[in-house]
Amino acid sequence: MHPISLAEVMRAQSVVYKYLVPTQLTRYENLSRLLDADIYVKHENHNPTGTFKVRGGINVMHHLKKAGTEGVITFSTGNHGISVAETASWFGLDTVVVVPENNSPTKNRKIRETGAELVERGKTFEEAAEVVEKMTSERGLYYVHPANEPHLINGVGTEFLEVIDVLPDVDAVIMPLGAGSEAAAAVTVLKTINPKIEIYAVQAEQSSAACLSWKTGALQSAANSTFAGGFATGIGYEIPFEIYKDHLEDFVLLSELEIYEGIALACYYTQNLVEGAGGSTIMAAIKLKDKLKGKKVVLQCSGCNASAEEIKKAYALPGFSKGYQ
Repeated sequence: MHPISLAEVMRAQSVVYKYLVPTQLTRYENLSRLLDADIYVKHENHNPTGTFKVRGGINVMHHLKKAGTEGVITFSTGNHGISVAETASWFGLDTVVVVPENNSPTKNRKIRETGAELVERGKTFEEAAEVVEKMTSERGLYYVHPANEPHLINGVGTEFLEVIDVLPDVDAVIMPLGAGSEAAAAVTVLKTINPKIEIYAVQAEQSSAACLSWKTGALQSAANSTFAGGFATGIGYEIPFEIYKDHLEDFVLLSELEIYEGIALACYYTQNLVEGAGGSTIMAAIKLKDKLKGKKVVLQCSGCNASAEEIKKAYALPGFSKGYQ
């Protein structure tokens, strides 16, 4: 197993920056006033593919290409699949992405646009994973797991090197947590550089496996029915969990309405289009306001691949026009 470490993240940076530039870390005065803290947003939604996951995809494909791999397969509710499909095309690798049958049409379209083969199978993230396990052996493809993949985690870690570069005295970071690659990357980078940096996670009440795993200290499964694909997972994953399980300050759960409110508030306060997981950190920060008071806080905006239906529903809420009331 390839190591996951700050040194490996720094090596990945030279690979990632052949294809990407650092994303903005922007201080928002309006959010800072609202939360009585110094609030910055890390705009991973500005990356190609619209999410942070492209960083991991680049690093994975770089190593697979060097090893002579010809094709890859993965399962996803969208953002991981888009990343794998897009970056595999940059490296000339064939790609199969398996998604649940009820997956976002917007994300499915983006996967197909890369030239990847899209397979719609299973009712949930986990059922799609079972299909991949069978197809991997049948077709001789490399299985790029959305969480248990060290090169992916090291690639994702490059976003936190950027945070430290711009804001070396950061006190706290809030991020959505689904499969856990980003939380593992954050712990690997931030806690190694400064163990006092607080890391907070947020997830949907209706897909709370990662939160339950963290609270119990052991991997758990749970119902997985949130509309927000960015953290729609029904089980915890071993490799990221072992990295982040003892290093999170707190874990916030949001209702479906609160996730929609986060989308609306992200547009109101930052003028950015985001998806459910991408806007969740604003709502989490509101719930954590007392703990964050007076601190320099980074809200990770993970992605912007929302469906038209999600955007319409979110923008019908008062937060879109009036902010948090």
